[in-house]
Amino acid sequence: MKKKSSDLKKFRIRQKLQKTMSNSMEKMGLYQFNSGHFDVVNINVNIHGMDNVFDGFRIAQITDIHLGQWMSKDRLKGVMQLVNEENPDIIAITGDFVSYDIDNIINDLKYCLTLLKPNIASLAVLGNHDHWLGADKIRKVLKESKIVDISNDTYTVKRDGVNLHFAGVDSVTLNKHRLDLIIEKLPESGPAILLAHEPDFADISSTTGRFSLQISGHSHGGQFIIPGIGTFIRGPNFLKYPVGKYQVGDMIQYTNRGLGTNIFWFRINCPPEITIFNLKSE
Repeated sequence: MKKKSSDLKKFRIRQKLQKTMSNSMEKMGLYQFNSGHFDVVNINVNIHGMDNVFDGFRIAQITDIHLGQWMSKDRLKGVMQLVNEENPDIIAITGDFVSYDIDNIINDLKYCLTLLKPNIASLAVLGNHDHWLGADKIRKVLKESKIVDISNDTYTVKRDGVNLHFAGVDSVTLNKHRLDLIIEKLPESGPAILLAHEPDFADISSTTGRFSLQISGHSHGGQFIIPGIGTFIRGPNFLKYPVGKYQVGDMIQYTNRGLGTNIFWFRINCPPEITIFNLKSE
């Protein structure tokens, strides 16, 4: 993506700030992993048209890692262990692996991603930050980490002769999404689950009638949640569905609070999240 000179200047400033803060936090020992900092959230989801052979199928979702900011190699390594302990069939990663720096953390990212041990496969789509920093570099890491990039693509799990489909759209923010290609690739039969970095894309994906569930990130849950009210921080592509579970038409939309942070390196009543979806046939 080409940036305007003013945007590029702001980006460079944030890049330098990230490096400076990361170095300072590492020297102060503030990057250590603590399992109590992360919520493991279990969500039961009824999937329309799913054969009961998939009852109890488990999907672990992580999103918005933003490695190199609040999220360090040590923290991410611990998160990978928490995910593996949930014994997921599929691990779904919904974008923004990085923030404003990539070259200094790319090896750490690859190392941590290779620790994931799903029963079947790890699937991923890219977010806006991944494109800003270098989509080709992120895709190379995914391939070397044996993670299947399903941006604008599909992936099918077969069990006892029946199918469960997964699909993913590339970054909506950067207009990289091609839902039309996904619909063409999806078989006509069998339920489908969509990975989309930006949650508000649910307003479009739900109209196809093809997806039972969309899982997203992007918002970080707003990073600030007021009890009884929710988050007041909303932005492009997470104005309507910033955190948690929503019913959008006949489709469930779920927005994960994410693992890392972006501009603000702290959270209030909005802990980082690992989501476990337990699928149920209707």
